[in-house]
Amino acid sequence: MSKMTLYDLSTNYCQALDFLTDPELDLPIEAVNDTLESLSGELEDKAVNVAKFLRNMETMAEAIKNAEAAMAKRRKALENRAQWLKYYLKDSMERTGITEIECPYFKLSVQNNPPAVHVLDEDAVPAEFKEQVVSWKIDKAAIRKAVQAGENVAGVSLANGTRLVIK
Repeated sequence: MSKMTLYDLSTNYCQALDFLTDPELDLPIEAVNDTLESLSGELEDKAVNVAKFLRNMETMAEAIKNAEAAMAKRRKALENRAQWLKYYLKDSMERTGITEIECPYFKLSVQNNPPAVHVLDEDAVPAEFKEQVVSWKIDKAAIRKAVQAGENVAGVSLANGTRLVIK
């Protein structure tokens, strides 16, 4: 197996193609075909190995993504359980009239919160206490359709890219 990188192999292939197809050289067509075939074989083998490595990385990334989702689910369950326990403890202390408990590890106390505003009717709140929030989202799908239909949309352009498909 070749120790050359895919980049080196593709560079060598392009250089050989330029050299072997030079009209000023009088090379037999069989020699040109054999050389290009051997170079393309190495290039294809290396490309297959790179694609295998790519698939492995994608599989690993997906496994990490799934593990993250599972951990987030566990974290949320623990947070919910901790919140419930905090409510349970506070409720028990309030029902019994105990406002403080001290131990060597920490101090528990039930305290009053500052006043919270509860809006009962948004329309009744005076304008001086309201602020307007405006947000924009660009609809790229609609822009693409408009430009493809021949419309001129200022500030945008369409660009075709390429992608690698592994089936």
